[in-house]
Amino acid sequence: MSDEKYQGLKKAKIMIVDDEPTNIEVVQAFLEEEEYHNFVTLNDATQAMSLVEEQRPDLLLLDLVMPEVSGFDILSGVRAHPKLKHLPIIILTAATDPQNKLKALDLGATDFLAKPVDQSELGLRVRNTLAAKAFQDQLIYYDGLTKLPNRQLFLEDLTRIIKTAKRYKEQLALLSIEIDNFDKVEDTQYHGRGDEFLRLVAHRIQTLIRRVEGLNRFDGENGPKIALYHLDRYGFCLLIQRLPAADHAAVIANQAVKTLRSPMRVAGGDIYVTASIGIATAPPESDNPSELLRLASRAKDYAKQKGGDSFQFSSSSINAIYKERVSLKYNLRNALEKKEFVLYYQPKVEIKTGIVKGVEALLRWKTSDGLISPDQFIPLAEETGLIVPIGEWVLSEACAQLKKWHSLNRLPITMTVNFSASQLVDPNFLSSVTQIISNSGINQRYLTFELTERVLLTNTGEKIKLLEKLKAIGLKLSLDDFGTEYSSLSNLSRLPLDELKIDRSFIRMMSKSASHRAIVAAIVFLARNLKLSSVAEGIEKKEELNFMQKIGCQQYQGFLFSRPVLSTEIVGLLNKS
Repeated sequence: MSDEKYQGLKKAKIMIVDDEPTNIEVVQAFLEEEEYHNFVTLNDATQAMSLVEEQRPDLLLLDLVMPEVSGFDILSGVRAHPKLKHLPIIILTAATDPQNKLKALDLGATDFLAKPVDQSELGLRVRNTLAAKAFQDQLIYYDGLTKLPNRQLFLEDLTRIIKTAKRYKEQLALLSIEIDNFDKVEDTQYHGRGDEFLRLVAHRIQTLIRRVEGLNRFDGENGPKIALYHLDRYGFCLLIQRLPAADHAAVIANQAVKTLRSPMRVAGGDIYVTASIGIATAPPESDNPSELLRLASRAKDYAKQKGGDSFQFSSSSINAIYKERVSLKYNLRNALEKKEFVLYYQPKVEIKTGIVKGVEALLRWKTSDGLISPDQFIPLAEETGLIVPIGEWVLSEACAQLKKWHSLNRLPITMTVNFSASQLVDPNFLSSVTQIISNSGINQRYLTFELTERVLLTNTGEKIKLLEKLKAIGLKLSLDDFGTEYSSLSNLSRLPLDELKIDRSFIRMMSKSASHRAIVAAIVFLARNLKLSSVAEGIEKKEELNFMQKIGCQQYQGFLFSRPVLSTEIVGLLNKS
């Protein structure tokens, strides 16, 4: 076996079912030493069948003697299941009765291992069993030409993924892709080279998938997951799990159309082809696998009828949403030049004294049709890379405004500016920040940069070093939305922070839930012990403010004091405080 194939086996999903947790721990520890790391473990045999159906492991290690549901029952259930009947099952048992072994073999057991398990023997049996399964799967489930999963595996995966999406209330998209008129190109230009071309098509789409998943790296394991299948000669399919919104599928489809439009070099010449793509989503369109595929195929055929080299949603309503998104993206590119962006300022009030100590700069987009919500345009700015120049404008504008306020000889308030993950990974970020601050002439100790936990999902060490450089030039750092996403106390202790903000979702629930009041109190306590300032967001009621004062929170923001306002209104609020 080649090293590449051997390493491929290490990624196999291994499920261990045993009513004794100690046995599971021992077996998993032995296999981890053999470099296996993808495990599903269960000590409640009554849940075994449903978990096998959901997880679809590559190998099941199964105890025989368990209460309520025995290993024999699970073995029989797996072998009777049309989608699981070929799943390899190694029996782990202390039972020495030959009749038990014969019964298990008769029910379809793949192999046996006696307890206590020998580590070397376990590793050898697992490796051989997985190798045999990989060979069998390659013959049954994979296309020999492109090495991609075939139609049979696609239909099985689609059925399973739809069930999972319904259970966790997630959205998925199916993209049916067909090369336009390639049969004519193959016959007239590169006869006999079609196989080579289709392998290039598969490679290009796989490269696109890696790039798209890389752009979503800030979502970690919860980000979109994309798989490519080869269904027939000129037909491919993309299956996207955990889709943030239906129109996001259009972004991927558009990139696929552009990618396949570029010439491909085959046999010393360039082949120019296009592709048609149909998109169907679940929900809302259908949760039936066959119907979903039919909808995507029908949309793809419609795109072909219009001349190809395009994509089409099967749903007219989603198609309208996408067209609106395209229009918004086009207008966003011109918004800076047309000076349509404006900053509003949310006061940060000291709870103890009621004095405005600072403001947070909030970006708004003001068009002739009115204000556009940041929830609409910020994701587009991230996607297009426009967030970098927009972020530079925000910082420059905020610093200039801060300088004006300080020149009034009033109480020197602070300014908080938000920045995104995309800005943080921009190689020119630090130099740009330094230049803008220098040009503005402000005292940087009055400037705070605000980030969210999401920013730190990947390359945490490198980002912490960058944050330390920001601190070194005199800036303060605030962590927003603490406790809502990927909180890590170990990361929190490493971050060079000055401030911790309590998300408004906790504030809203305080009056209804003692547990939320306890969480808010714990965050304030944590901030105090880490020598950080604490800020409560979204305070709208007097009783909320009273509670925050009682637990020692230092500052708050919210409609109780003021909505975000234009710069001209801030002086009046300073007099009010």
